[in-house]
Amino acid sequence: MAYLTSDPGVSLDGFIAGPDQTLEHPLGIGGEALHRWMFEEPEQHAAEMDAITSAGAYIMGRNMFGAGRGEWDLDWKGWWGDDPPYHGPVFVLTHHERQPVEMQGGTTFHFVTGGPEEALRLATDAAGDRTISIAGGASTINQFLRAGHIDELRLHVAPIVLGSGEAIFTDLKGLPLEVASTRSTSLVAHLTLKRVRG
Repeated sequence: MAYLTSDPGVSLDGFIAGPDQTLEHPLGIGGEALHRWMFEEPEQHAAEMDAITSAGAYIMGRNMFGAGRGEWDLDWKGWWGDDPPYHGPVFVLTHHERQPVEMQGGTTFHFVTGGPEEALRLATDAAGDRTISIAGGASTINQFLRAGHIDELRLHVAPIVLGSGEAIFTDLKGLPLEVASTRSTSLVAHLTLKRVRG
C-alpha cells in the first residue's frame, strides 16, 4: 500500500485557509500569512519544502484547484500559473468531468469523478514506489484522515489566529496520532505526526 502524507499550513486555531475565499483571496482573508515562512525564510526550511514537493502523485479537492463550482471554466488551469509546483500527476476530486490539463514542468491535472477511493487508486498506480501527498483543502484532508489513509501528517503551524475559515480536524475525535518530530523558527513550527497503527 502507498505511503500517504499531507503538509497543511495551519493557524493556531486550526484553520488551513481564512474566511471568504475568492479569486482575489484564494487562501481566504488572512490566509496568506500561513505560508510566510516559505517566502521569507526559504533557506531555513529547504528540507520541509523539498518534502512537500517530492511526492510521486498528489490528490486535491476541487476548491484547492480553483474557486469555481458547477461546470468547468475550461480556461481555468489552477492558481499556480503555467508551471505549478507539483511536477507530477495531480488528481482533482470533482463532480464534473474534464479532460486532463497538462502544464509546464511535468504537472498534469487529472479530474476524478469517482470519489476519494478512486483518486487514491489512480494516484497509487501513478506514484509507483513514491509517496502520495494529500495536498488539500481541509475537507479532502479530513476525508483521508477519517478513512485512515494518511500515514504522516506534517503540520506547518503559523503563529496567527484566523478566527474562522476552512478547519482541519473536523469530526475526527480520537484520531490516533503520535508526535514524530518538531522544529521551529519565529514564523512556523513544523510538527510531524504519524498515525498509530493497530
